[in-house]
Amino acid sequence: MCRNIKTLRPPVTPDAGDEDFRAAALQYVRKVSGFRAPAAHNREAFDRAVDAVAEATARLLTELEVRGSHPRAVEATA
Repeated sequence: MCRNIKTLRPPVTPDAGDEDFRAAALQYVRKVSGFRAPAAHNREAFDRAVDAVAEATARLLTELEVRGSHPRAVEATA
């Protein structure tokens, strides 16, 4: 369990953005991989995983419908 990852969806965190998505993704990949900082030979795979999780997070929060809140536009990082 990644206890330090905070809820990013509105209205809990109404102003979460790319920086928040990347921080959460980094914590997740660190937890899953068991590496705080990967060795040089694993850096590329680690960074790709962080990017993919951050993109998935942005997409998820864009697509979620939260009752009683207004839709928000979040652009996924390319």
